[in-house]
Amino acid sequence: MEEANKPVEVAENVGAFESSLKRNNKQIKDDRAVAIREDAQIVYKRTVEDLEIEIKRLKRTRDNMLDLSPTSAISLMLAEEFDSRKFVETDLNIGVEIRNKEIALNLAKRQYNFLFGKTYGVKEID
Repeated sequence: MEEANKPVEVAENVGAFESSLKRNNKQIKDDRAVAIREDAQIVYKRTVEDLEIEIKRLKRTRDNMLDLSPTSAISLMLAEEFDSRKFVETDLNIGVEIRNKEIALNLAKRQYNFLFGKTYGVKEID
């Protein structure tokens, strides 16, 4: 990240503007490449982190569905109040969403490793 923010080397008695105008093609390409890589890398890393957070939240939501004591640790939901169809439907939908996000996370990590060097461990998905 430091490379993109490095100041233009200023020759003695020449200002930054003129020095910038005199940069050669390779220097310009290098600066652009660093800026583009950094932007893409930050977005990829953020995407991986966001997917990890989303998966954790979905798993917590699914685990919280098992809590059938809505008001306190000693109260239980009455059997007649429990909607088993809704429970199964919600549970399966969350499971599918978790699975899809785990696949997306795995792909994002693999592509990040390919583009920016191996950083993330990638697990095989069944």
